[in-house]
Amino acid sequence: MSETPKEQNSIPTSKVQRSAKFVKTGLKIGGNYVKHYSKKLFNPELDKSELDQDNAADIYQSLSELKGSALKVAQMLSMDKNLLPQAYVDKFSQSQYNAPPLSGPLIVQTFRKYFGKTPDQIYDKFNLRSTNAASIGQVHQAELNGKKLAVKIQYPGVGNSISSDLKLVKPFAFRLLGMNERELDIYMHEVEERLLEETDYELEVRRSIEFSTACAILNNVVFPTYYPELSSKRIITMDWLEGKHLREFLATNPSQELRNQIGQALWDFYNFQQHELRAVHADPHPGNFLITPDGKLGVIDFGCIKEMPEDFYTPFFSLTSTDLLSNKEETIKAFRMLEMIHTNDSPAQVEFYYNAYKEMISLFAMPYINSMFDFAQTAFFDSLYQFGEKISKMPEFKQPRGVKHFIYVNRTNFGLYNILHELKAEVRTDTYKPHVVLEY
Repeated sequence: MSETPKEQNSIPTSKVQRSAKFVKTGLKIGGNYVKHYSKKLFNPELDKSELDQDNAADIYQSLSELKGSALKVAQMLSMDKNLLPQAYVDKFSQSQYNAPPLSGPLIVQTFRKYFGKTPDQIYDKFNLRSTNAASIGQVHQAELNGKKLAVKIQYPGVGNSISSDLKLVKPFAFRLLGMNERELDIYMHEVEERLLEETDYELEVRRSIEFSTACAILNNVVFPTYYPELSSKRIITMDWLEGKHLREFLATNPSQELRNQIGQALWDFYNFQQHELRAVHADPHPGNFLITPDGKLGVIDFGCIKEMPEDFYTPFFSLTSTDLLSNKEETIKAFRMLEMIHTNDSPAQVEFYYNAYKEMISLFAMPYINSMFDFAQTAFFDSLYQFGEKISKMPEFKQPRGVKHFIYVNRTNFGLYNILHELKAEVRTDTYKPHVVLEY
């Protein structure tokens, strides 16, 4: 069992307070480097694992106190496993479940601001201790008219500090990711757009109702009912769903049949959205799902939605889901549409990127090739990680390639693959097929 994080009585909300926190963290990291290189003088064989652990702990502590977009970026990076050293992945993944919660007085203050009332004046019962605290908000249990409710409350200042926070995070990200300036700018801009949407809880309630209604046809997938009249720009009220998060569920040693059932529900949930709605729940970390007592997948967060325009969707999924890759000329046309091959590339560069991206997409597309896929197999994931490692070291990939839509679509699909791998699920992959073309 992990220890319960201490409650937080305040959050730095002004730019000055938040930047001071980053400066202080930067100084700590500088101190860690000094300590590391001092030790290395006496032990030249010393590797960077202790330095990574110290830096990860200091950065995570700082981000978890600041909350908001800075912590959300850490959470995203923890899911992109081939981007960061393991120490950072381990530490940052905590933000998916247990960031330090806000204290009662701050919660009451938020209700007064948006409803002019305290929680006790709105609900029959309201638990001031949160049950779950993550990067952007925390969840409290409440009751009204005999109904058990989940109330999600956004941390103060989070919505207003996104742009300035991302500027402050940029130097840390620059050092950790090894991206060049332009690539990092594209990454941060796309993250900023999604985070601005994710902190608008009125938008989230509308989307949650829209998506849960559209996905109601799916087997073994359930959603809470949302209550717009008990929600606001920074507060969401929905039904309380009973269930276990993935790690708790796996700890019960579920049968293969049940793991397959949950895996199939996940696969259908994502692929129905991608291929029928052309917009997808783009935050596939395990904290957003529950497995209910009757073996269904409960989806409890629709904050991050990525829409896929036609000029991205068709070339990308045509490459993953047909034998288009066997036609070199048409594949290169699709790569050009997706800006994976640039107009000013030399013939040698065209050939290099054609081969590299063909290998990448062939790997990504493996689950789509047959009607069944066993996500328990480690060979598939070893190949994915080895390929990620290989290209991360290639100078040719230090310049930005690919349209911005890849950032969230790749994150969504690899996040889905990773959850299915943890479940060790075997699923039917032909239930919701991409709509594709064979030539351009």
